[in-house]
Amino acid sequence: MSDLIGKEIVNIYNGARLGVVGDSDMELDIETGEIRAIILPKKNNIINLWIDRQHLVIPWEAVKKIGAEVIIVDLDQTIPNYQRYLF
Repeated sequence: MSDLIGKEIVNIYNGARLGVVGDSDMELDIETGEIRAIILPKKNNIINLWIDRQHLVIPWEAVKKIGAEVIIVDLDQTIPNYQRYLF
């Protein structure tokens, strides 16, 4: 997991920069130690100060490539909270 810290997460579906590992949490399988999901906090800006805070959960299956500086994921509008996260 420490190898992932500091890497930016980019969505290959639309090129959006979603966040950085380190500002996020991870859901782990306690029995196997495998990562189930990356949980990104909602971005803060003036628009969503009045919107309830939700997190973007990136299922580990959506991770397509882990590079030296970037993690490429494939998320589309079928992922829960993804559309709302982009407001």
